[in-house]
Amino acid sequence: MLEIIYQDEFVVAVNKPAGMLVHRSWLDSKETVFVMQTLRDQIGQHVYPIHRLDRPTSGVLLFALSSEVARLLAEQFEQHKMEKTYHAVVRGYVTDAQRLDYPLLEELDKIADKHASKEPKLQDCVTHYRPLVTAECPVAIGRYETSRFSLVELKPETGRKHQLRRHMSHLRHPILGDSKHGDLRQNRGVVEHFGVSRLMLHASQLVFIHPITEEQISLVASWDAQWLSLIEQFGWLDTVKSLDINVINHAI
Repeated sequence: MLEIIYQDEFVVAVNKPAGMLVHRSWLDSKETVFVMQTLRDQIGQHVYPIHRLDRPTSGVLLFALSSEVARLLAEQFEQHKMEKTYHAVVRGYVTDAQRLDYPLLEELDKIADKHASKEPKLQDCVTHYRPLVTAECPVAIGRYETSRFSLVELKPETGRKHQLRRHMSHLRHPILGDSKHGDLRQNRGVVEHFGVSRLMLHASQLVFIHPITEEQISLVASWDAQWLSLIEQFGWLDTVKSLDINVINHAI
C-alpha cells in the first residue's frame, strides 16, 4: 500500500519508498513490484507518470489521471516551472550555501545504451545547495577517529541523470548510501555503526501550478524510518522540526 499524499480528480501523488522502481523495466526483469502498477491497482484507475525518481531515492512522485493532464504537467517539467526540494545526508561538513554550475558528461546506461552510436555529451547542470546542520560522531570510519556529516537541502535547476548524487560527489561530500558515486567505505561504516543502509536522498517537496485549477500546489513527503533513525542518532531531530518543510511524520 503506497502512501498517497495528494489526490483529486486530475492528479495523484505518492511518497515513493526507497528501493522501488517507478515502472516495469527490462533492465530488471526479476522485479515484480512497481510504483505505477501498485498505484493503479490501489486507486482503481490508470495513472500517467510525470517524472521519475531513481530506484534508491524516496519522496514525492507525481502522476496524472489523464493523458491531457499528463501533457500539461510534462510541459511544466520541461520548462523548469516546478520547484523540487531534496534533502540528503552527506559525508563531511558543508559550510556554505552555494549555486553549483558544473557540467556533467551524459551518463549512459551500460545495458540500455550499449548500442548508442553517439558519444556522451557534456550537459549543463546547476544545483543550489545549503547546509542545515552538522554532526561529528565518535566513530572511526575513515582515517580519522571521528566522522563528520551534514544534512543539506538541494534544489536542482536542471534535471540530469544522477545529477544530485554526482554533484555532491564532485564537491567531495558524497551522499551516504550512494553505491555508484559515493564512498563505499563510508557506506559500509554507516551500516555498521548506525544501522542505515539506504541512499540518504529524499525528494521532500514538489511545488507546481495545478494544470486545471491554476492553484499553486505544494506536496510534501515525510521521511521514512531509516531517515528518522539516522536523524535521531545524529541529534538533528529538533533542528529538523524547526524547518519550514514538514518532513517529520506526524507519528514522531
